[in-house]
Amino acid sequence: MTKAYWVGLVTVDDPAAYDAYRQANAAAFEKYGARFLVRGGAAEVVEGNVRPRVVVIEFPDLQTARDCWHSPEYQAARALRLPVSDADLVIVEGWGG
Repeated sequence: MTKAYWVGLVTVDDPAAYDAYRQANAAAFEKYGARFLVRGGAAEVVEGNVRPRVVVIEFPDLQTARDCWHSPEYQAARALRLPVSDADLVIVEGWGG
């Protein structure tokens, strides 16, 4: 089974309020078997434009990644994030080769 990933590029406007989102999203990520591969950390932009925060989350498969996004648990956490940050997020299937 091919894994899938959420790749997020985030600008955080209120770090204290964003922390409430991080705490709230833990329930959804645990339920759907998510594993953080990248969560902030130092990044060097070598081409193009990127937001300051990069996040990569691994899921067991594409459907599980989609189910997590649409889950009530994640949507409740997302509601905390929306007023305090801007994000670009893509759900992408991993390469099975």
